[in-house]
Amino acid sequence: MSDAEMRSIFTMIAKNQNQKETGHSTRSKSINKVQILIGIAGLFAGTLVYLIDRPPDQTYFVSWSKASLSLFNTLPKVFGAVGNYLPDFLHVFSFILITAGLLACQKAGCIIICLSWFTVDFVFELFQRFNTIPLKIIPGWFKEIPFLENAEPYFNRGTFDIFDLIAISMGSIIAFFVLLNTHKGESWHDRKKKCI
Repeated sequence: MSDAEMRSIFTMIAKNQNQKETGHSTRSKSINKVQILIGIAGLFAGTLVYLIDRPPDQTYFVSWSKASLSLFNTLPKVFGAVGNYLPDFLHVFSFILITAGLLACQKAGCIIICLSWFTVDFVFELFQRFNTIPLKIIPGWFKEIPFLENAEPYFNRGTFDIFDLIAISMGSIIAFFVLLNTHKGESWHDRKKKCI
């Protein structure tokens, strides 16, 4: 074995020993729990919109549930008119936060994640308006797979709304600023310097 290989092995052993002694592993440093928790909280809030303010027959995960999950007509409308657009805002916002938190990205990675989720949500909203495109390409075998079987009804019954596109845009932008302000291991002043 060469000297370089021996040094490499000893370096790995020392690094591993240091991680054991300090209780830190590279895995725990590779995710941002704050971002993930904010994302999960957003998904929870979006779920409440569907449980409280939306009729159960119009909500996929409520309509097929054997338990009576819906609080529609049991509680007053909690979210009001904002509840019409809040799920679009929260979907893109939450998935951006969860994805970036799991990947623990730097600024460039955060931009890519924001643009990717923005594109996905924006295209799905546009396809509710121009539904002949997705309806032509959805394979028939989707009908046999849970969750995917809802693709065709989603585009058939979904309604396009310009305010949903605005909500998606706002969710993406606000998520980016939340990512910048919840980045691990740096002070706000250091993050501000990187952004300039």
